[in-house]
Amino acid sequence: MAAGGAADAQARFGHSVKGLLTEKVTSCGTDVIALTKQVLKGSRSAELLGQAARNMVMQEDAILHSEDDYYGKELQKTEDLKTNACITSARPLSKMVRDALERIHEEVLARYYGCGLVIPECLSSCRILDLGCGSGRDCYLLSQLVGEQGHITGIDMTEGQVEVAKKHIAYHMDKFGYRKPNVEFIHGYMEKLGDAGLADESYDIVISNCVINLAPDKRAVLQEAFRVLKPGGEMYFSDIYSSQRLSETIRKHRVLWGECLAGALYWRDLYSIAEEVGFSPPCLVTASPITIGNKELEGIVGDCRFVSATFRLFKVLGGSWAGPGQVIYNGGIVGHERELVFDANFTFKEGEVVDVDAEMAAILRSSRFADEFLIRAGGANAAPLQGCCCKGVKEKIRDPFQLLERLTAPGPACCPNGTCGPPGCC
Repeated sequence: MAAGGAADAQARFGHSVKGLLTEKVTSCGTDVIALTKQVLKGSRSAELLGQAARNMVMQEDAILHSEDDYYGKELQKTEDLKTNACITSARPLSKMVRDALERIHEEVLARYYGCGLVIPECLSSCRILDLGCGSGRDCYLLSQLVGEQGHITGIDMTEGQVEVAKKHIAYHMDKFGYRKPNVEFIHGYMEKLGDAGLADESYDIVISNCVINLAPDKRAVLQEAFRVLKPGGEMYFSDIYSSQRLSETIRKHRVLWGECLAGALYWRDLYSIAEEVGFSPPCLVTASPITIGNKELEGIVGDCRFVSATFRLFKVLGGSWAGPGQVIYNGGIVGHERELVFDANFTFKEGEVVDVDAEMAAILRSSRFADEFLIRAGGANAAPLQGCCCKGVKEKIRDPFQLLERLTAPGPACCPNGTCGPPGCC
């Protein structure tokens, strides 16, 4: 197999052969392009087209087996990882989450390779889909937070991981005191949720924990997430992002791929893809540094930097974009009664008036958070905010590397927007 063909197979992991041959992307392999040109000229068309298709099937299948082997066989426990990309946690855990983690089976925890903690707020009775659920750690954690009336679906391409998750359903339901399971696990692909039987507008929240980087067609993943979300639904996910678009050398490196770095999305591209799919502009929640404890891998990545970042995207209703506003948080979300840190730009304290831009106003109006806020139009010429040193909504932090610099800088720093952040901000 030619090196260029192998690189193409990595770059197109998870795609159909038809997509590989027809989609206009720069990663389309040179071998396929050459063959397709000859096909268009009528030269040995059937033979060449068949050859191209067979090559792509073989290459794609090789990558599928490579990923399955890496996560199902080579990685037996967290300590086998060569970077911290898959074990980074950006936030301290609340007591409620720590208690929930203690009730999860030890094998499920040992086979966990996530890069963040994907636990959004306001979860009671929600239907949640976990893309790339792995051994089911986040699913079993969320199972406790949504309650017996909620439901969690986990989907993963690695059969061995799904088997681990399924094996412990009865154990966890008994541990949680549930009469019937509120979790299910499916072996399938996050780019093809329809093939797994997941219907349109069937989930309140879609989460993902360090797996979208393994799918080169990020747009297909986000498109499918958008499809299965109910109007006003949210995609809340942690993943690895790069400071620049990756070289072919990095993208085709097997270990870097398995360690979640070779498939990292350039952070700016997330914003354009989200807009194309139909999501509201991504809300950056938090960021953590990625370190590589391997000299050989450090030499390969060069000056490219990586960060683990959590974003939230919303399927905002068409009529919700009515301009900026003012909001007051009522303090009704369990575990966040006094303060709701929504993202890196907006923190809402109980009973305080906060100016929000049109994006945030639309999100709060159309999502499950609507009942947790008093929302009124206006804001630009409204009364000054109560208890905040910053007036009005300033430029947002959208760059996870910029956020990381602010989080790690010595001394207090004023918030980038019109809200007061965590204690010590202003």
